[in-house]
Amino acid sequence: MRSFAIFLSLSFITVSLFAQEKITFLAEDNLEVTADLYEIDESFPFVLLFHQSGSSRGEFLETAARITRFGYNCLAVDLRFGEEENFIRNETAIRSVERNYPNNMLDCRKDIRAAIKYASERSGKNMVLLGSSFSASLCLVLGKESPEVDAVIAFSPGEFFQSDLDIKEELENYPKPVFAAGMKREKTYLEEMFMFVPDDKKTIFVPETEEGQYGAKALWKSNSSSFEYWLGLLVFFKSILPAQ
Repeated sequence: MRSFAIFLSLSFITVSLFAQEKITFLAEDNLEVTADLYEIDESFPFVLLFHQSGSSRGEFLETAARITRFGYNCLAVDLRFGEEENFIRNETAIRSVERNYPNNMLDCRKDIRAAIKYASERSGKNMVLLGSSFSASLCLVLGKESPEVDAVIAFSPGEFFQSDLDIKEELENYPKPVFAAGMKREKTYLEEMFMFVPDDKKTIFVPETEEGQYGAKALWKSNSSSFEYWLGLLVFFKSILPAQ
């Protein structure tokens, strides 16, 4: 654990030596999806990053660069349900409105499936999904049904879809490793939601010292408990796909 902490400390101060590349690909309904590609090696596996409501791929500007230090490529995706984060506008959402595509939270499943397809074809390797809030819930569902996905990281997942999609029900007998993180006040809720996930498949994480932060913004260095989240996440990464 001490070596994990040292490595994590270094990853916080290491400056990324490459820039992200803005790309696009098509969802199954032909909506053009915008994403930022952070690629350090074409042969490395991917972590796909999906934002929370009202946000954009800009939610992962600092997070993606740090994850690549673990030996993964990253793809931060603009889902069609969102707005702006870190001064980066959600281009997929804008495009969906301009061209009259359906764009509620559930419609974002099309964008996530397209991202999975893109990453699988680009690297030829299985991947990890990381979602924030509503997209965390969608990642859990799509990760279960997608053979290309080996594990899911869910920050503040919840029941956002009323009778259209029951996340707790979808999680029953979940077959893949899951890291579910939230604020300290979310712990009981997460334990209830994941109660039917086998114990050897789930990690439920909340910070010990502070309340924490909602969604994947918990990983931002502006969050005073971010080090705890990163350390828990690093331990999870070490337990799943081996880093390069």
